[in-house]
Amino acid sequence: MLASASPQRRALLERLGVEFTLAPQEVEELEAGDPYEVVIENALRKARSARVRAAAAAGTAETARAATTVLGCDTVVALGGELYGKPSDEAAARATLRALRGATHEVLGGIALLEGGEERTGVARTEVTFRSFPDELIDWYLARGEWRGRAGGYAIQGAGAALVRCVRGDYENVVGLPLGMLLEMCPQLLGRKTDVR
Repeated sequence: MLASASPQRRALLERLGVEFTLAPQEVEELEAGDPYEVVIENALRKARSARVRAAAAAGTAETARAATTVLGCDTVVALGGELYGKPSDEAAARATLRALRGATHEVLGGIALLEGGEERTGVARTEVTFRSFPDELIDWYLARGEWRGRAGGYAIQGAGAALVRCVRGDYENVVGLPLGMLLEMCPQLLGRKTDVR
């Protein structure tokens, strides 16, 4: 079960041929604190919420726990101790892109994988360096609307690529799901028939 509404995460798992069901969760997410702790806590909140709902639907917690693998994910952008999540509006997106331009920021992807009674977590770190672009490029990018629902206010796999000078680390982590880390945590995902719920 994928406890996320992200079309990017869905597409990455589909690309690997992993069978899963979608279970987006509305949870209260942390927005401040140590970036590593924030992404782990948010990923855990989503995964645990999905497991509780699956248990309620199955009738018993033990049945759901035994049959279901739950994947929770979260992504944050961090620069100089400041966290940049999903901008609330265009003005916030503009302020975020201005703060990030010409600088190297961290994209942290948190994973929470729940299998049986076990909870495993991990954080992938990717460095992204933005070009020193003018306000006109920010205007152009914001007009596309792609900033909505994106940590750091940009989508690197889309028009947001125009903002980027270079990437160091796992590119898919910036897209929304660190596949390398996920497969290290759960290598049996490839080719197995059971659901990643």
